Amino acid sequence: MKTHFILGVLLSICSLSLSQECREQLLEDVDFSGSDIQTVISPDVDHCQQLCTQHPACLFFTYLPAEWTQDNRNFFCLLKSSSSGEPEVKTPVQGVTSGFSLKPCRPDPKPCLPQLYPGLDFPGADYKTFFTEDADECRRACTQDPACQFFSFLNEVFTPDNYRYKCYLKFSWSVPTLPIVERKADVVSGFSNKVGTFQEGKPVCQGKLFPNTDIPGNDVLVLLAASPGHCQNLCSAHTVCTFFSFVSNDLKCHLKVNNDAMILKAKDGITSGLPARFCWPDNSWVNVALEGVDFRDSDIRNELTDDAASCQRTCNEDPNCQFYTYFRSYCYLKRAITMPAPLRVTKRANIVSGFQLRNCV
Repeated sequence: MKTHFILGVLLSICSLSLSQECREQLLEDVDFSGSDIQTVISPDVDHCQQLCTQHPACLFFTYLPAEWTQDNRNFFCLLKSSSSGEPEVKTPVQGVTSGFSLKPCRPDPKPCLPQLYPGLDFPGADYKTFFTEDADECRRACTQDPACQFFSFLNEVFTPDNYRYKCYLKFSWSVPTLPIVERKADVVSGFSNKVGTFQEGKPVCQGKLFPNTDIPGNDVLVLLAASPGHCQNLCSAHTVCTFFSFVSNDLKCHLKVNNDAMILKAKDGITSGLPARFCWPDNSWVNVALEGVDFRDSDIRNELTDDAASCQRTCNEDPNCQFYTYFRSYCYLKRAITMPAPLRVTKRANIVSGFQLRNCV
């Protein structure tokens, strides 16, 4: 029995080492059938590969492009995984493209996305509109606005003509959001020191917090958060958040919108505050080890470490680690997708869409 156990471990290590090979090539007209873990929307196969790379569990993918005609799953990016790290089925299918995660290739955690997409619209997520002379100027406006992640531009022959030259700036999260946060004994969690919001060239500020204070109502979004500082970071990153309230009992961050009034009410267990818009906010919250808090799921890998402090250092040193959980000598490194990703992609004539170029500098 002991010999079989050792052999199984060796085979698992061998399989893992094979799955860690850097494979950048794309396989046209090949479907990695089955093994789906999530379906996301993507304008092209390169963007799909980057999404797979950032997804914590994705090892390979299949992409269905704009030209796909067998059903209505155009622009579907099918993220996949398996225990062996390899596709279990490879099927010849005309029109699809498959490939592998670039995790073993040590990818840039903030990939440059320079492609323009004539004839494609990224509907939704608008937060600002104005008129520009062309798509390049619209993209420059998106690049210069820290909140903008992607855009759509209506060109000079768009109909109806009163919307021509209109530029739509669009939002998606550029900071990691946590899928599951729970109270759990004997667990320590925290963040990489790379996660905080940084605004180069702006003065440093502490950020205003109101302990034991609630700002009731006006919720625009409720997210899970680990601390008041983390909640403030989420509010600062969102385009319309005017203030927030963090409830320590259920670890929920209430992002709020009201440009007319802010009513403060005393309430134990709630910390409210204001976003940092025009300064470099205090990011000391990313260095705090949170005892009794579990960031469940989203693992990219795990390893043995001596203590929670060693686990945090390991996360800081890994360019793809955004947050971690330490439990019983194991350090679980984790991440979420933070690259620009439209919720929908549709074919529409005389529209040009694309992404900000801040990551291309």
